[in-house]
Amino acid sequence: MKNKSTIFLAQAGAIGAIYVVLTMIFSAFSFGEVQVRISEALTILPYFTAAAVPGLFVGCLLGNILGGAVLPDVIFGSLATLIGAYFTWKLRGRSRWLAPVPPILANTLIVPFVLRYAYGVNLPIWMMMGTVGLGEVISCGVLGMLLHTAISKYGKNIFETKAL
Repeated sequence: MKNKSTIFLAQAGAIGAIYVVLTMIFSAFSFGEVQVRISEALTILPYFTAAAVPGLFVGCLLGNILGGAVLPDVIFGSLATLIGAYFTWKLRGRSRWLAPVPPILANTLIVPFVLRYAYGVNLPIWMMMGTVGLGEVISCGVLGMLLHTAISKYGKNIFETKAL
């Protein structure tokens, strides 16, 4: 029988690696005041496994570092993803439609302040909340829910930790 902590670590690592790869492949629109970070679709994964919470945090942290983000963005942008992932995990077992709400809210509320104070973007905070929020709705709400549907329909046992 496989050790559950080993499986947890492997799942977290795989999720983090996929997050980094998606962030880098789609880097042209993963950063900035108007962004649709495709990798944020993965933030629905804590609905299925707790391993996604640290995986997404580390993946976002590395994606931000490799993407050339400044230190406040690396810290607070990654914390926004961690907060969203954690509260998605806390909502598991409830309506599946709630799964993308925490990451949408966390990023919509945090990232505009990072853009203003770390990058000096001189747009109104409310406007950046709108653009970041819309990008998160596309990433988490649309793409994330498509991923949720696919996992629910075709990969029900993908995150089980039973021995093979």
